[in-house]
Amino acid sequence: MCTVVTQWAPDEPLQILAVRDEFVARPFDPPGAWWPEQPTVIGGRDRLAGGSWCVSDVNTGVTALVLNRRERRDGTPSRGGLPLAAVNAGENWPDQVEHRQMASFNLVLAAPSGVTVWTWDAAELRRQELPPGQHMITSDGVDADNPKTSRFAPLFKTRPWYDVITGTQPSDDPAALVVRHEVEGNIYATVFGQLITAATGALSIASSTTPWIHGSWTQQSWPQSLRLAAPR
Repeated sequence: MCTVVTQWAPDEPLQILAVRDEFVARPFDPPGAWWPEQPTVIGGRDRLAGGSWCVSDVNTGVTALVLNRRERRDGTPSRGGLPLAAVNAGENWPDQVEHRQMASFNLVLAAPSGVTVWTWDAAELRRQELPPGQHMITSDGVDADNPKTSRFAPLFKTRPWYDVITGTQPSDDPAALVVRHEVEGNIYATVFGQLITAATGALSIASSTTPWIHGSWTQQSWPQSLRLAAPR
């Protein structure tokens, strides 16, 4: 996951844009209830490691997302377990997951009560509670001083998010929202986009594997036939 935009205010549904950048050869499944031990959790599944870059719990309205950072690019275990742990344990997720040998990351926990971001730079885990409003998170952090945030944060504040992302094209520009470039003979690119609206007991996801293309997005809502557990 390389770009996340959140919009939160008291008594309003939580809105999230999540743009995933990954090697195109790495297989994944679209959002679904893939984890029997967490039956109300919906998210895309990484077929190699079994985790996810973004999951939402229908019961609680909580969404968790992980973004790669640059400080440490390799590590174990997979960072894909972080969103699953975060929607399960909330702000206590560090007690549930051994993260110190993981590659560096930003972890976003977005709930009806607010948005919190943790940064692991391979040396220190830092927590940041975000004020109400709109925020853009990239690999550099929250509302960072970088070309991508400088270009797109003002657009996300003034235009519908769908229009912003479908108004772009894949590029190897460091400021690009939708990316595509070659890394040692492999293609690294934007492979998925999600627009999430979450509230307690209700979840809506619009998604696309080619999010820059108008008409490529599909809409899903929960609960469907999903059997929900009692709220925690």
